[in-house]
Amino acid sequence: MEGYCVKCKEKKEIKDANEVTMKNGRKAMKGSCPTCGTGMFRILGKS
Repeated sequence: MEGYCVKCKEKKEIKDANEVTMKNGRKAMKGSCPTCGTGMFRILGKS
């Protein structure tokens, strides 16, 4: 899964990605940047 790293300012593959469900019921992927280690988050569809 690819996400945007705010620190590196580019799209990268999310390392150690796991799917989480937010409070509003939407699914998201949470992990870290492979380069700098900053937390990355990508919101997925509602399903």
